[in-house]
Amino acid sequence: MGTASTASRADTGMLLTTVRLLPFVVLVAAGALLVVTPPGDHYGLLLSIVPFLAAAVHGVYLTALIGALTVALYAGVGLSRHDDDVDVTLVKLAFLTAASATAVLFSQARARERRLNKAQDVALGLQQGLMPGSLNGNHAVEVCHRYAPTDSEAGVGGDWCDVIRLSGARVALVMGDVVGHGVHAAATMGRLRTAVRTLADLDLPPDELMSRLDDMAAQLAEEDETRDLGATFLFAVYDPVLGTCTLASAGHPPPAVLRPGAVAEYPRLAEHPPLGIGGTPFTTTTLDLAEGTVLALFTDGLLDLRHRTTDAALAGVAAALGPAERPLAEICDDVYSLAPSGSDDDVTVLLVRVRAVQADHVAAWEFPADERSPGEARAAASRQMRAWGLFDEVFATELVVTELVTNAVRHASPPIVLRLIRTDTLVCEVSDGSGTAPHMRLPRLLDEGGRGLFIVGRLARRWGTRYCDTGKTIWVEQALPDPAKQAAGRAAPAGGPLDGHALPP
Repeated sequence: MGTASTASRADTGMLLTTVRLLPFVVLVAAGALLVVTPPGDHYGLLLSIVPFLAAAVHGVYLTALIGALTVALYAGVGLSRHDDDVDVTLVKLAFLTAASATAVLFSQARARERRLNKAQDVALGLQQGLMPGSLNGNHAVEVCHRYAPTDSEAGVGGDWCDVIRLSGARVALVMGDVVGHGVHAAATMGRLRTAVRTLADLDLPPDELMSRLDDMAAQLAEEDETRDLGATFLFAVYDPVLGTCTLASAGHPPPAVLRPGAVAEYPRLAEHPPLGIGGTPFTTTTLDLAEGTVLALFTDGLLDLRHRTTDAALAGVAAALGPAERPLAEICDDVYSLAPSGSDDDVTVLLVRVRAVQADHVAAWEFPADERSPGEARAAASRQMRAWGLFDEVFATELVVTELVTNAVRHASPPIVLRLIRTDTLVCEVSDGSGTAPHMRLPRLLDEGGRGLFIVGRLARRWGTRYCDTGKTIWVEQALPDPAKQAAGRAAPAGGPLDGHALPP
């Protein structure tokens, strides 16, 4: 096997060497033919193919050298014969000179094309490496997206989209577009996308996230004054429990909202400049969305605003969306087909169909700040878990609820609210009126406390803190077994003070 591979490489190397030597071989052969033919024959014009052969297999400088050798050879042979056809010889010499110059231009074009293709491949590879490999749906949204890089010589741009799972069964929808093309735009896109995911993991409200991202973009612009950094951005947070979607935009086209049985419409969002301007407070817009509503997020490359007005472009997208009951992939293909061919801007489309968490999959209780509350919360959570048929998760949930409610009673202020949300995971939330959050630490051997959050962290798939105007929420997300295995054990939800009614965090 190794011997065959070595022989194949040797044959390939020999072939490449032969191809590279071809212009010199033809030059020598044509020169010999020129010497032995009568002066009046036109075999010397065969030399004109030599520079073009060189342009096909060599770089600019070597092509120019071979072209100069071609002209010098014909001039030396033709003018040394002292025949009567000097004018004809000069005309042929001029023709060979023009052919050599044209071959050099062809070689330059080939070199430039290789550089552009390499830069575009690097930018495309960088962009594809920085973008999410796939956008999968979950309990909150069904997802479908399309992306096409520009076909221009400028290379790919800085478009990106993302779907990020948040706490409390919520999901964030992201659409951004960095100004410009090439490696710089793709790298800037990667930096912004990483920052968005980091800020989203902190559970910041959309307006605060936009403000921090705007500050970061302004800092990036200050670090590199030779480049103009600009990016439009749209950030939306959908809550499947409350059925609301909160949006904030920085110079980005508004999303289309297609409700079941209705026509698509565009919500009026607060207008803000693109990211990087700095110093602009952002405001949000909240929409109520029924289950089955389709949200269409897209970049301005889809609108082709150079050849039509904004209103006409948005109307075309709205017409391509309906009706909402169609398969999402079919709707996405119809919207994506509106993209102009041969555009010099990337086209990105993200479609989501929202889902709702059923009321019987949410349970909430409010407790006073006294020492009996942890036990009452543990008992309520245990009843609810058994009613949901999650018998194997009862013990772990009891430990989580006991620790979180105990911390709230000891260190926080009322009201204390426990909420359980059952989707493809189990979310346990404890909200209180304090702005201070507990921190996990590794207790020493003789420490009497500090082990509660460590145990919670071991039991949870992930956990964290979410702040709001009235306090904070400590949330814990636990993995659940496959839904098919749970079906046999499902039952009606148990009673509780606020069962089936989600309280605002």
